[in-house]
Amino acid sequence: MEIYIKIFEVIFPVFFVIGVGYYLGKKNPKFDTNFITNFAGNIGTPAMIFYTVTTTGITLSIFVSYFFYALLMIGGFAIIGLILLFFLKKDLSMELPPLILPNTGNMGIPICLFAYGTVGLGVASAIASVIILFHFTLGVFLAKKSFSLDVVIKSPPVYAIIISILFLYFQIKTPLFLENTTFLLTYATIFLVLMSLGIALTRFKFSLKDSIILSLCRVILGPVIAFIIIYNFDLSGFAAGVLLIQSAMPSAILNYLVGSMYSPKKVVDSIASTIVVSTLMSFITIPIVVFFAWKYFN
Repeated sequence: MEIYIKIFEVIFPVFFVIGVGYYLGKKNPKFDTNFITNFAGNIGTPAMIFYTVTTTGITLSIFVSYFFYALLMIGGFAIIGLILLFFLKKDLSMELPPLILPNTGNMGIPICLFAYGTVGLGVASAIASVIILFHFTLGVFLAKKSFSLDVVIKSPPVYAIIISILFLYFQIKTPLFLENTTFLLTYATIFLVLMSLGIALTRFKFSLKDSIILSLCRVILGPVIAFIIIYNFDLSGFAAGVLLIQSAMPSAILNYLVGSMYSPKKVVDSIASTIVVSTLMSFITIPIVVFFAWKYFN
């Protein structure tokens, strides 16, 4: 019984804040989230990456290792996603991102924090860093079917990843004023992006056609692929648990934002459907994955 209470303690805060956002979005359909988007993208997310990588005790070797495992995980997602999209006769390029780029930042990092404490933050951030990089590189490439270096250059989170790696490489101790500042920004960002996720769920127009299959692929086969990686590389402990939890996240909203800039409306609507349905499904699947993560990787 104790483990179920702990799972509730991990999951409830995250889903509660999402629920607050959903309530605000329903109560005020014109609720302006531009501030949250701009703050999170330009200040909050870079600060969160820096804080979680440089102040949680993670080493460069662990960061690089789980950065690599995340790459393998995305490769596995891509293989299954391409096969599924082929049989569903969907666009193999534009509709792939929501299947391979999960919400490891907005949802994954806080859930890993509550599940494993600050020790889980560094590994969670290493995995999220890969996803963020892919959003602004592979994600844009798949959406517009051409590569744009300009998007990468103008992305503050990319610079935060580079600076964080340099701090780890040279073993630079983070100044206390910088640690405290990024600490405040990190927790403010977690709250704001979870709330904005709830608001966003009230605005997406979605269809259940095909999105159920695609969403099941995201939230169920994701952990299966992570478990295969964990088994084959003989991973253990909290870091393996974090990898498993991150793999179970629903499709990231950033897939919709990138798609809306470069893809046709029909594709964008399909992406939105996958995001909404996979997020709703994750309310059931994430507690199950957290249970297994704690049971076998603690």
